[in-house]
Amino acid sequence: MALFSKIDVPISQTGLFTKLFLDYLNQHEPLHSFYDAHIQLQDIERYLQSHSFSYIDRATLVKVLKQQAQLVKNTSQPSLTNIELLSNSQTYTVTTGHQLCLFTGPLYFIYKIVSTINLCKTLHQKFPNKNFVPVYWMASEDHDSEEINHAHVFGKKLVWNTEQKGSVGSFDTKTLAPVIEELKILLGDSEQAKHLIHVFETAYLSHQQLSHATRYLVNELFGKYGLVILDGDDATLKQCFTNEFKKDVFENLAFHKVSESVKELEPAYHAQVTPRAINVFYKENDIRERIEKHNQHFLVLNTDLQFTESEMLNLIESTPEKLSPNVVLRPLYQQKILPNIAYVGGPGELAYWLEYKKMFDAFQIHFPILMPRNFVAIVDANSKAKWQKLEFDLKDFFKNTDELINVFIQKHFKDINLADIKQQLNNLYSQAHQVVDGIDKTLTNSVEAEKQKALNGIASLEQKINKALKQKSDTSVQQIKGVKEKLFPNSLPQERYDNVSMYIAKYGDSFMEEIFRHLQYNLSDFSYTLLLAL
Repeated sequence: MALFSKIDVPISQTGLFTKLFLDYLNQHEPLHSFYDAHIQLQDIERYLQSHSFSYIDRATLVKVLKQQAQLVKNTSQPSLTNIELLSNSQTYTVTTGHQLCLFTGPLYFIYKIVSTINLCKTLHQKFPNKNFVPVYWMASEDHDSEEINHAHVFGKKLVWNTEQKGSVGSFDTKTLAPVIEELKILLGDSEQAKHLIHVFETAYLSHQQLSHATRYLVNELFGKYGLVILDGDDATLKQCFTNEFKKDVFENLAFHKVSESVKELEPAYHAQVTPRAINVFYKENDIRERIEKHNQHFLVLNTDLQFTESEMLNLIESTPEKLSPNVVLRPLYQQKILPNIAYVGGPGELAYWLEYKKMFDAFQIHFPILMPRNFVAIVDANSKAKWQKLEFDLKDFFKNTDELINVFIQKHFKDINLADIKQQLNNLYSQAHQVVDGIDKTLTNSVEAEKQKALNGIASLEQKINKALKQKSDTSVQQIKGVKEKLFPNSLPQERYDNVSMYIAKYGDSFMEEIFRHLQYNLSDFSYTLLLAL
């Protein structure tokens, strides 16, 4: 049974996206030199014809992916089949990347992977003689634990308090049990909620490392769709990237090329990423710290570690697993080891990728086609009913709250003015004056007093009416704020705040299937999708 209907709002009408992102979607001419191919079908066809990915070591890639797949017990057969397909030169990947957020983090993590899987389906329909494999790149080397240690469920922030340092993928998950207990209370005791809690418990409490737990969880959600999960924190894969490490550390090639692009972009756009001279971290145990060159030595910041040039060269060649690419070099690493034709991301991600085209050319590695993910807001039945009762268009969800309130009050609750009735009273009492004057002028003051009493009564009634209208208006104002808060909790788009668990617990097993059904990837139309609960 269908859970949602949908309407699509043009991205340009939402007011949520940067000029750079909109200009990229619209193929603004000044941006043409910052990417290789665009989203249109003819561009994709040309890209496939002209990019052979001959530098990819497919045998090593498949071997590593098979090894990583065995780290958990729930890797699906469709995923294993897709891994095998990567041995074929006519197989390409479509990749999205994301941090190892608690319980998958905000909803857009889900939408990114759904977009990636659906894009592969679209490409296979367009190019049936080729294979397209969806890949989720786990950002297991990231060390910003504050970005991944929480999830928002039904308005409550669940936080995993841990003192662990270094790459988050190696974090021990045994201290997550109390957080799962909190989540259990929030989700309730429905059968679907119980099943979801069981999945989380198995993921986090039966796997010691966060990277393994996340792999298990993502397999549970997407394994049947053939999603392949790749962890770049791998000694064998980094061995394939040693030449690029050397060019970054010793020649600062990435720094020079990305700086050129930033300089060209900055007159019109805000730079998303600022490159460093060396874009590599040193990673070992609970350490992930930047490497900087000072005089003739390479120092690992916030440690006592330092290396001569020959020692650094030996480190790169013998133990590249101790090196970790930063946000500038990681995309290059991805493209060096994957036959990847497209990267699926949000506006911020695509903005920093646009800074990298010159760098990719200098390293002679294929630059992928940049594909926007799906953008989604879920509107529950109660919110939809309130919005329609308030006589707003569903597309008005994207308007500013204050603007909506002002429009509503002006339309429905103009101040009541009883001036006409007051004028009629004045006319009546003027006639009374004329009658009284002809009988007994001493009664004039009495007429005037009665007139004032009547006018005061009308004024009092006027105030009461307007007060009642304002109270009624306040109810509507609170409804406007309430609906907006559901779609923009904490002033953020819902997809960047809410966790998927609350929706699976509410809508059941069909929720994910409905998301896949409604988010078919259209290469010619990019909109913000409103999913309206039926």
